[in-house]
Amino acid sequence: MDQRPIGVFDSGVGGLTVVREIMEQLPDEEIIYFGDTARVPYGSKSKETVTKYSKQIIRFLMTKNIKAIIIACNTASSNSLEEVQKTFDIPIIGVVEPGALMASSITKNNRVGIIGTEATIRSQSYENAIKKHNKDIQTFSLSCPLFVPLAEEGWTNNEVAYLVAKKYLEHFHAKEIDTLVLGCTHYPLLKDVIQEVIGENVCLINPALEVAKELKELLLLRDGLRHPSQSPRHSFYVSDNTTKFEQIAAIALKKSIPHAIKIDIERY
Repeated sequence: MDQRPIGVFDSGVGGLTVVREIMEQLPDEEIIYFGDTARVPYGSKSKETVTKYSKQIIRFLMTKNIKAIIIACNTASSNSLEEVQKTFDIPIIGVVEPGALMASSITKNNRVGIIGTEATIRSQSYENAIKKHNKDIQTFSLSCPLFVPLAEEGWTNNEVAYLVAKKYLEHFHAKEIDTLVLGCTHYPLLKDVIQEVIGENVCLINPALEVAKELKELLLLRDGLRHPSQSPRHSFYVSDNTTKFEQIAAIALKKSIPHAIKIDIERY
């Protein structure tokens, strides 16, 4: 048994979709979450900048005596996972590989769509990971940068979100995909609109579900599950604007959260 918490981070509120899955699958675990709300979005930034930010956040999380880290950000997972795994002596899990495995397993016609930030799509991380599992799968990728600010604003199921989704996703209408990877942890917050636009015959892949499963397997292997002697106490940190974060977190997690704490991430 290991009573230490799990660290989770994202560029903003998107990683809360991963937190929700961890809470459901590992309800006894304590979570320390950091949302980099001052520097969101990561998707338009360079690999070097995203890696710098990721290292700062990991250094902060490690001051909290955590036992594992989840990079709940596809951009950071795509661009920085290998580097931070080499830099820090702690288990670090990204979101790309679990999502790619799930997509490869579910597609029936071997035609998979991928949506993500500019940096994630540019990295071709999902395409490469999917091809590792099944080289016969055809992939069709598109960056959807406006989805992140919509999620950060809480505009996840209104006319504006619908029109943006309609404009983006028409790209896939002639591709005959049967599976669509939500290659950004913000995107599941817009899943109802995305599903409506893309059609019920297309299966949406939310990598957060598979990430939580991988974390559970890791903790079981290391005898690292938390003993349920006390209810877990989660903590939330941000780099800016705690009020909006708390409002969107309550929607994403479907429950209220402790007050988020603003920190100066540049110190780390």
